Amino acid sequence: MQIQDTRAIITGGASGLGLAVARMLVAAGGKVALFDVNDAAGVDAVRTLGSAASFHKVDVTSEPTVIAAVAAAAAAMGGLNAAINCAGIGPPRKLVGKDGPLPAESVRRVIEINLVGTLVVSAQAAALMQRNTPNAHGERGVIVMTASVAAFDGQIGQVSYSASKGGLVGMTLPMARDVASLGIRVMTIAPGIFETPLLAALPEDAKASLGRQVPFPPRLGQPDEFALFVRQIIENPMLNGETVRLDGAIRMAPR
Repeated sequence: MQIQDTRAIITGGASGLGLAVARMLVAAGGKVALFDVNDAAGVDAVRTLGSAASFHKVDVTSEPTVIAAVAAAAAAMGGLNAAINCAGIGPPRKLVGKDGPLPAESVRRVIEINLVGTLVVSAQAAALMQRNTPNAHGERGVIVMTASVAAFDGQIGQVSYSASKGGLVGMTLPMARDVASLGIRVMTIAPGIFETPLLAALPEDAKASLGRQVPFPPRLGQPDEFALFVRQIIENPMLNGETVRLDGAIRMAPR
């Protein structure tokens, strides 16, 4: 797809990786609809991005809210041909810790946001994309999901998080196969350690220490580098049905 023609929903779009993708797309001439639960951050983001962006307060675990927001986003942008899923949480909790066994409700919340929420947004977006007029390659849209290296190298305390991200990896190929006949591609990115608001509270020396664990480049990933890969997925029609680690060759230690 031509990047300037992109009309994208971006979940978790008010900050971090999602906001970096929004900036990239708007700078390239596309339009974006930011889905996020943070009102203040969403309003600030749209103010910065300008008229090519809109904000929609969306809890991705609420299917009725997602259905309404996808329709509103498509109307605001004059179409929809991309869904970039960046919303997610990852509270650490060991299977058995000082507070006792890992509560089922804690696991359900992580799975609902990271896995089920991504699935709901992707399904609703694909339902609209299938109506698009195909381009010269026969494409009607693209879906990008955000997993994590934790899907493969889960650390201590990441049982719930790794399960949710592993679920995204597992459904990438079947989802791509489901929508291939509709001219829609599906890709998943598994980022390593990136400089996002999740790490912002850490001291600089702690962030530098984390960065040195990366073989090359020996630093934290930058959100703009994540956005660059999203652009490459959008533009390259042969990228489909695969999870790609974006991690500088890091393999996470147990802790």
